[in-house]
Amino acid sequence: MANIQHPQYDVVSGEQYQYALTKFRIAHEKVEEQRRQLIEQDKHVAFLRERIARLEGTSEHSPGMRIQQSVDDCSINSAASQLERLINQWASDIVRIPPTSLNSLRHAALTDIYDGYPPEPSPYLYNATEMQVQDMFRHAMSQTISEGIVNCLIVTDSPETNIQLTRIHEHLFTRDPVAAAVWRRQTFSAAVDSCSPTMSQFFLQEHMPTLTELLSSLSPPSSFPSPPSAYLVLEAAYSFSRMLHGSPSSISVESSFYKAFVPELGSVLHPRQVELVQRCQKSERGEIDRVGATVFPGLVKVTKSPGDHGEVDEDGEIEHIQTVVRRAHVVCECAMVLAAANSLQNGFSNYSR
Repeated sequence: MANIQHPQYDVVSGEQYQYALTKFRIAHEKVEEQRRQLIEQDKHVAFLRERIARLEGTSEHSPGMRIQQSVDDCSINSAASQLERLINQWASDIVRIPPTSLNSLRHAALTDIYDGYPPEPSPYLYNATEMQVQDMFRHAMSQTISEGIVNCLIVTDSPETNIQLTRIHEHLFTRDPVAAAVWRRQTFSAAVDSCSPTMSQFFLQEHMPTLTELLSSLSPPSSFPSPPSAYLVLEAAYSFSRMLHGSPSSISVESSFYKAFVPELGSVLHPRQVELVQRCQKSERGEIDRVGATVFPGLVKVTKSPGDHGEVDEDGEIEHIQTVVRRAHVVCECAMVLAAANSLQNGFSNYSR
């Protein structure tokens, strides 16, 4: 008779089986508890995000509130590049068909840049060139945009009201940056949609009075880009400022604030603050060179000092730090003077022929 092979089975005792079953049940209960905790945390996070969005005026369920897109360094650089091209186009249009002599245009721009008191004698020894005048125009417009629009909260069509709102924000920001951020974004949710011609005219009269008067008086609108062409630049600057101040930088409230800056003419070139748009012979030789013109303002992000609540000074106000997020675009002095010297030399050469 053949031997019959019976299958082999792994057999455990009832005690071992109960022990393994108990361990499995405990592990399953722990996993289920962790799953419930994660669901509860997601609910709390969603609730907090909705509360923050309502405070900022970005909630889809907030009646009458405008939905705003977040802003980051990439979108800032993109919008700044577009604005810079508009400023350059405005300045080049004027220089291409100047309504008066280039020397007069340069003197008017310098008068506005130095608040009515241009340096005497002039820092430029030669007759003005197209490049010099164009760069001076861009410097004057950069100052106007920086001081009049970006660093002042343009919420209404009233300059006096905007100045008061800016002071309120500065006071809040020195005391509580988070509260100031919420207040600023909620205020901008009800801001004017565009920069009115009245406001644009105020900016020009406030920051470029000499240049504006000269261009308006000497140039008929049919043959020269009169002040209305500058309005397009100021309108774009207002949209840029509104993007900086009115849009949340993230889902959560961030205690930061953007400000523009324009390096002064003749100031030393600081690599961390400025970016040269043309080659600088002195810098390449390791010599000290200075700012000849700022063709587009820089941008800094103002934040509270390190720590949960920031460092507090003697007056009880929170100290802040400024981080350059976009360097100012400048032309050095040697480049501008060299261009004028080359222009003069070319003039002599043409005359001798």
